[in-house]
Amino acid sequence: MYFYSSFLNTPTKKQWQRIGTRRRSGVMLPLFSVYSKNSIGIGEIPDIKLMIDWCIQTGLSIIQFLPLNDTGTNFRPYDAESAFALDPMYLSLGHLKDVPGTLFKEQLKALKKEFPTAQNNRANYAVKQAKIDLLWEIYLQGKTSRVFQAFKKKHQYWLYDYAFFRVMKEKNLSKNWQAWPEPFRERAPKVMYFYGERYRSRIDFYQWLQWQLYEQFTAIHQYAREKGVLLMGDLPILVAGDSADVWAHTDYFKLHKASGAPPDAYNAKGQRWGMPPYDWKAIEQNGFDYWTERLKYAENFFDLFRIDHSVGLFRIWTIDTHRDLNEGGLHGQFDPHDESLWENHGRKLLKTLADHTRMLPCAEDLGVVPACSFEVLEELAIPGMDVQRWKKTEDKVYFALPGQYRPNSIATISTHDMNTLAGWWQYEIGTVEEGVFRQQLEELGLEADEFLPKLFDLKKSYAGRLLWKRSIHSSERLLKVLKVSKHKAHKVMQWYQATFNERSIFWEHIQGQGQYPKRISKRVAKGALIKVNQSASVFSIQSVQDWLSLEERYPLKPGRDRVNTPGTIGEHNWTFVLPFSLEGLKRLKINREIKKINQFCGRFRGSNGKRA
Repeated sequence: MYFYSSFLNTPTKKQWQRIGTRRRSGVMLPLFSVYSKNSIGIGEIPDIKLMIDWCIQTGLSIIQFLPLNDTGTNFRPYDAESAFALDPMYLSLGHLKDVPGTLFKEQLKALKKEFPTAQNNRANYAVKQAKIDLLWEIYLQGKTSRVFQAFKKKHQYWLYDYAFFRVMKEKNLSKNWQAWPEPFRERAPKVMYFYGERYRSRIDFYQWLQWQLYEQFTAIHQYAREKGVLLMGDLPILVAGDSADVWAHTDYFKLHKASGAPPDAYNAKGQRWGMPPYDWKAIEQNGFDYWTERLKYAENFFDLFRIDHSVGLFRIWTIDTHRDLNEGGLHGQFDPHDESLWENHGRKLLKTLADHTRMLPCAEDLGVVPACSFEVLEELAIPGMDVQRWKKTEDKVYFALPGQYRPNSIATISTHDMNTLAGWWQYEIGTVEEGVFRQQLEELGLEADEFLPKLFDLKKSYAGRLLWKRSIHSSERLLKVLKVSKHKAHKVMQWYQATFNERSIFWEHIQGQGQYPKRISKRVAKGALIKVNQSASVFSIQSVQDWLSLEERYPLKPGRDRVNTPGTIGEHNWTFVLPFSLEGLKRLKINREIKKINQFCGRFRGSNGKRA
């Protein structure tokens, strides 16, 4: 039995009292990845009702979203133009407040025909501008309501600045605000007033869009509460440099720095994301108003929120903006630079966030994580993330047992930045990352191009993942090929021991019978899902793709159903769409199996405890 009552003796007590200290299971489902028979071009806010109904049907009680903020024209959810504003592309034009449904009936039909959903199983973001154009016509024919005026007044901290910024982006052909004329960059009062009057209607329109989004989403949130399903938002700690937030609060950001991640086992050059890091001292001097207002607005829609890159609250990797972009995350340093400050820095910020919201914070604590992060999250009863394929014993060879997962964690098979279970099983399990391995060979003074063909089956390797040759069947054989000592090659040895037999070890871990299948199968999927849901983690949230891996007729190929591949740019990122509608999702036969898994693992609609 797993019990979580100790969470009630922590600084997040009020949040746990509100949602209950129960084992829950959930689904991670990007809104752009789903659609209903009523959707126009992309998933819309009212479609979430069907997601909630599917959760009730399958025994799930959490829906986790990716960020839903307005991304402007870049369509990268973690690089939004506002940390407050929702994206207008998710509006349902058939559910607008104070707008008769028949007013633009023919235009809606034409728009739906022009932008069919799930075309090639990829999102078509061109629908966003088409929607905005039609919404502008609708807005011009409408009347100003008292409720809308009250909304503008209540959210004046961010709303007007965002709307003004959106209009200025239109007038400046989407140029980065730092390339605008100086009076606009510096928000000169005379310029703000003059152009505020000149474009009053258009500025008001963008505020009206946010009001419509608010009305639709709060109605969905109320429906979720009535059905006992929790909604989890995703609040990245960072915001795009080219955003309304940074433009309006330049003193809160270090604009000469770019945030990123240091080199690690999965990315030899590290990463350079580009978003400016915070100047926390400046934010604190104003009572953390930027973050408290952000949380206050988000809790209109969510019961929990995921802090993307939560370790950035302890310390964040920063790179000087003058460095060559091709260097990635190389030549950076942590901020704060002094490691002795990290623990108190992170504790203070996390506690401040928790003290200013009804929502339960959840932490994406993956990557290179300082030890103090785990300690502080446990102290505050903030769930971190335990990823099944990475959760291993100390020797990194065997997979952790269910009881070895952190109680204050979200157990998951994969995240949006990883291959799904099917993709991992097909292409990644038992492999090493080529860039990192090349670097390790170079450190040994060995020529990578000479030794990679000797160690790996390059014909069967895929997308930068190297598959060991079966002839490298022992550590001794590996050392013989490399012609180096065991002591000198200890890093390479660790990689070998952790990956060579990884497939058979995982098969045994999920209690597979007989020879493991080379391709993803229902046996692999069911075993992995049961094992991750048996974990001690208070929450278990799986991507919709991983739940659907139970469906042997699921038509997408492994690797095609991945949401994002970090460090790459292309139409394969942030465009995945399910091959059937939400109505079709509700009709799947596997829904009964999902329900049985949740019942068996003690997570059915929020259970108090279950023997693992």
